[in-house]
Amino acid sequence: MTNRNPTVSAFLGDNLLGSSSRESLTSMLEERYPSDLGSILVFDDETGKLADLDFWDAAKTAPPPTSGRPRLGVKAREVTLLPRHWDWLASEPGGASATLRRLVDAAIDASPKSRQRRDAIYNFMSNLCGDRPGFEEATRALYRDDMEAFDANIAAWPDDIKSYLDRLAGKVVLADSTAP
Repeated sequence: MTNRNPTVSAFLGDNLLGSSSRESLTSMLEERYPSDLGSILVFDDETGKLADLDFWDAAKTAPPPTSGRPRLGVKAREVTLLPRHWDWLASEPGGASATLRRLVDAAIDASPKSRQRRDAIYNFMSNLCGDRPGFEEATRALYRDDMEAFDANIAAWPDDIKSYLDRLAGKVVLADSTAP
């Protein structure tokens, strides 16, 4: 499920407050819900896990200026290939590193995502829905890949929670929802 534009979603109780980038959501929550910040749960939209936001002017504070190349999050590691592989990589546009990144991105996009989606659904449910009626049955149905039974077990849950579970399952794609 590797998302190149990571987003998060905020819940206050059973209500979805918004979904957006960390910076946008942080600003929106600080503006609209300053007295509720301690009660808001934020979830990573890719993994369904709880996420932390840096409140109180985090988005408004500029980082100190630095010199040199910007950090891009690139990690250098060793790759062992046969000479014919290195020859082919060297002949590709952009060189070996760019070609390897393109190949890995294509493999990620083509890989089965059902396990990651299931795990994201479970991560979210275990944090926000663990005490709800039907939780255990819904979890069993989820891991049996019986989505009909899963939907039946969560039918009485609040709409925002069911909609977010649909989104984690890949049934729905939601646009940025922090706009007023």
